[in-house]
Amino acid sequence: MAGSAAARRGREECEPVSGILTITLNPAVDLSTSVERVVAGLKLYCGAPRVDPGGGGVNAARAIRKLGGDVTALVAAGGAMGEWLLRLLAAEDVPVRAVSAGGETRQSFAVTDETTGEQFRFSVPGETMDGADSARLLSAVASAAPEDGYVILSGGITSGLDDDFPQQIMEALAPRTHKLVVDTSKAALSHLLASPAKPLHVLRLDQREAEQSAGQPLASVEDSLAFAQDLIARGAARIVVGGRGAEGSILATQGQRFFCRAPQVEVCSKIGAGDAFTGALTLALARGEPLDQALRWGVAAAAATVGSEGTALFGSGQVQALLPICAVQAV
Repeated sequence: MAGSAAARRGREECEPVSGILTITLNPAVDLSTSVERVVAGLKLYCGAPRVDPGGGGVNAARAIRKLGGDVTALVAAGGAMGEWLLRLLAAEDVPVRAVSAGGETRQSFAVTDETTGEQFRFSVPGETMDGADSARLLSAVASAAPEDGYVILSGGITSGLDDDFPQQIMEALAPRTHKLVVDTSKAALSHLLASPAKPLHVLRLDQREAEQSAGQPLASVEDSLAFAQDLIARGAARIVVGGRGAEGSILATQGQRFFCRAPQVEVCSKIGAGDAFTGALTLALARGEPLDQALRWGVAAAAATVGSEGTALFGSGQVQALLPICAVQAV
């Protein structure tokens, strides 16, 4: 019986997933806690920690699942921390395709100063990957790619992988789908913008990433939209989404431009807000929602997450409650 179960599991892991596939190359076990005051040199007595599965694609998958979507999280996981990560995802009923890569999965943590409300976020690097890890990941992506479905690559690109790894993922997906949504940073993002081989379906940048890529401040919504359409003209993506912090987000295509103003909520933690945005936006697109409505879903999910404690995402009904006050307009 055990052999039959293993064989069945092996066959399933070689089959395309249904619904949306998320990819997380550098996941983490996220801990969050608080302390009365952060002071250097003293032993600080923190509150009970909250533990959640983390990393860009992992959080996007958690958001999609909370919104009732069909999703599978492909994660590079290893060691005891990787096993913990997989148990945390199972506890949230998120289906997983685990790929053994990169050694021990990392841990990240955040501490909120209860006196000032400031949050201190610490992210440690994952272990360096090698060529064998890269090959296993690309093979797993090719096997799991949904037929004409959406795929989200969110989070950092692990040390040791090529800067053009997002393009390699696009090539691995190509026989089945072109609907790749990318939210990444640093050298991988720079390579995507400087040397686009084929346009991504959707590219998301936050305000800081967009300004660094533009080489200048993007002070207004119009500035962000103009930069987004410049990226589209350069062949970086068909759809570009840009976060503008508490102000809201923009979305642009070659012929359409939208801005969605974010609702005002009490800020508890910004952890996972951008990932929740990406997950909700992608789910809305997968369900056939028009672009402006997909943008509203993303903004509502991000706002609901900002209002949640620590590494938690939004709670049941919070996104739907915020949707009516997420004002979207064509610009």
